[in-house]
Amino acid sequence: MLAKRKYLTRAIVGALVALSIISLVLSLVRVEEVTLPPTVKYGMVFDAGSSHTSLFVYEWDSDKENDTGVVSQTLSCDVQGQGISSYASNPPEAGNSLRECLDKALQVVPAEKQRDIPAYLGATAGMRLLREQNSSATEQVLAEVAKTMQEYPVAFKGARILTGEEEGAYGWITINYLLDSFTKYSPKARTWLRPEAANIFGALDLGGASTQITFMPEGSVLSQNEASEFTLYGYSYNIYTHSYLCYGQNEMLKRLAKELIVESSPSSRVHHPCYPKGYNETVSLSSFRGSPCTGGSEPRLALGDSTVTLEGRGNASGCRAALRNLFNFSACGQSQDCTFDGVYQPPLRGRFIAFSAFYYNFKFLNLTEGQPLPVVREAIEAFCTRSWEDLSSSYPKENPERLPKYCANANYILTLLLDAYKFNETSWNNIIFQMKAGSADVGWTLGYMLNLTNMIPPQAPARLKGHRPSLWAAAITFIILTLVLGLAALLLLLGA
Repeated sequence: MLAKRKYLTRAIVGALVALSIISLVLSLVRVEEVTLPPTVKYGMVFDAGSSHTSLFVYEWDSDKENDTGVVSQTLSCDVQGQGISSYASNPPEAGNSLRECLDKALQVVPAEKQRDIPAYLGATAGMRLLREQNSSATEQVLAEVAKTMQEYPVAFKGARILTGEEEGAYGWITINYLLDSFTKYSPKARTWLRPEAANIFGALDLGGASTQITFMPEGSVLSQNEASEFTLYGYSYNIYTHSYLCYGQNEMLKRLAKELIVESSPSSRVHHPCYPKGYNETVSLSSFRGSPCTGGSEPRLALGDSTVTLEGRGNASGCRAALRNLFNFSACGQSQDCTFDGVYQPPLRGRFIAFSAFYYNFKFLNLTEGQPLPVVREAIEAFCTRSWEDLSSSYPKENPERLPKYCANANYILTLLLDAYKFNETSWNNIIFQMKAGSADVGWTLGYMLNLTNMIPPQAPARLKGHRPSLWAAAITFIILTLVLGLAALLLLLGA
């Protein structure tokens, strides 16, 4: 009888142990089934700039939606042709121009996700200029763009024109989000630390029709026209941002050509100090009436469709002198908190990321690796002395329309950064010429999407945990079962 009871006790204990192990395995399996695979979300933004349009598709794990640094760039697609503002006389083509990139986007987004993907189009300085000239054509272009996007199986959220300040602020958000400047977790303190101002980057953006500068100044921004405030991850940021319309590189080149022609009027051949020797470009005087940046009345500029030939001289110092004439520095008087044209700017602070045309021009000249200012100046001087014959044979694959403009663009960047924005020999070293952070392009589009999808919460992120709650619960269950089994076995043995 005693042997039977001992056998029964062992059998019961064995069965209970087996059940507990099976229970633990099943609970772990359920955990994996619930948490894997992660739920991936997508978003797309068209950057409709003055000279071209690009589409960016982003993806992120929705389980980490409010953490930092979780968004990655899945696709970058350049739309063929010029910016949508160039279709003012044929608005339907503005919409049709987007189709090729939209088709490519749908190839990278799973079919079951497409109808949920938020899709935006933001237009910048090119459309801001068109709106000043022809508001009716502007609305028609936007309507055609929206019509095309609504034909695709995406959650279209609208096409609109960004203000210059929005463009600057969203670029600033993109940079600091990608570089993890907004959040830093301290394992020792087990809390999120307030970001140090020194780790917040400023943003320098140079497009075809406008340029933007954005940074967090030492004190408050005194002018409300240039002030923006954001609450991100539990902290408030008061930033300075200003956009200069007509100071993008394409509009700068038009304005420079017009000023040179006006100064030499009525000559039909005009020396251009920024173009290489041996390079000639013929321009129609009527082309200056096509933009609000150059369309002002000038009595010395002949009317009609007569042409003028610009003859390159390859003179870097003369180029910078001509470029300085495009800025009204005297409007600031003796004020130190002023850039040009009477625009307020507080003292510069911290490091800056210079992207878009800042980066592409300096990349061509191999000047993006943090060279000191004297080296940059010397390299630009040397490039400007090269003849058109030398340049065209040395860079046979470079766009022949873009190649003769690099001397002008590089000297314009120096003038803008040093004379206008007031960087100097020392603070120049705080400028980083960069177009990517991680796997994503630097620009305003990611910041725009993050803002509209509420991906950056105003509250601080939840405290990090060193384990998965579901896994921890399974372990606790196993421990409790083990204790119960031990107690049951003990009672059975005592009863025996």
